Amino acid sequence: MVRLQAVLDSLISGGAAGVLLHYRDGEGEWSGSAGVAEVGTGRAVDPEGCFRVGSITKTFTATVVLQLVGEGVLGLGDSVERWLPGMIPTGAGITLLHLLNHTSGLYNYVNDLPDTAGIVRDRYVHWDPARAVDIAVQYPVVFKPGTAWSYSNTNYTLLGLIIEAATGRSYEAEVEARILQPLDLKQTYLPGDTTALPEPHAHAYLAVGDDLVDTADVNVSQAWAAGALVSTARDLNTFYTALLSGALLRETEQQALLTTVPTAPDASAESVGPGLFRIVLAEVDLWGHTGGIFGYETWSYHSLDGTHHLTLSLTNAGAPVPETAALFRRLLG
Repeated sequence: MVRLQAVLDSLISGGAAGVLLHYRDGEGEWSGSAGVAEVGTGRAVDPEGCFRVGSITKTFTATVVLQLVGEGVLGLGDSVERWLPGMIPTGAGITLLHLLNHTSGLYNYVNDLPDTAGIVRDRYVHWDPARAVDIAVQYPVVFKPGTAWSYSNTNYTLLGLIIEAATGRSYEAEVEARILQPLDLKQTYLPGDTTALPEPHAHAYLAVGDDLVDTADVNVSQAWAAGALVSTARDLNTFYTALLSGALLRETEQQALLTTVPTAPDASAESVGPGLFRIVLAEVDLWGHTGGIFGYETWSYHSLDGTHHLTLSLTNAGAPVPETAALFRRLLG
């Protein structure tokens, strides 16, 4: 796959520290990497290594919610107040579907996180999920629920809490039992307060002034059900293959998964459903999610017919993050 390797090499030329890719199509699979696993060393990036996937966690969270809907435990029309009384303002009229497709209007608590220097300073601090919600509900809703779209990590923190309220078990236990174990995703896990990544892994960085700070060792509990997962490119391709083929959901919930709303009135090339974005390219429609957390940038996108499965992880070193559609146009040639 000369073309794929050339794209990886160009991302390093553009300022990334390291990058890896796992690609699968109807003819086989390819794994590759470029750059270094740690700045200041010559150690190559292992394409089978793990990384923090950020908001790709949301697809896992949405899958568990939809499974519970299929079992009759939850309903897409259930109000947040039914499951989490008193956590958001009474009468807000926000349903689980509003949370899943980011049409709740809830303020994104991430907007109130400290600057990069503050993030680095507090990178070992534990967050309780309720803390994120408490930040968000200090602000009025951005719009009436269901009338517009705005990406908010608060939505998925609430969904994690609703999973716990509905099942009586931890969010982590439900993801493990419902997704990770059945699919044998042995390198995928929710770290809790564990800060170190298992080897092999590439190191990511945040720029603080003129310095690059290594952020591979960090507590990601503030992201929780919205972005804390650790995985590999191969595991993510396995997960999305199963999800998009209908192996994880019943038919009705699979239809709900693939029902999207536009991200803007004129956004014909991008729409979003429960835990999934759809991007429309000239060559193919792709479904998946991006994730960015503490210098790790990840893209995992897939075609419904199984002809394309691509997961790319980039460890940043202060370079601009590539735009999703443009990146995949290059990868697919």
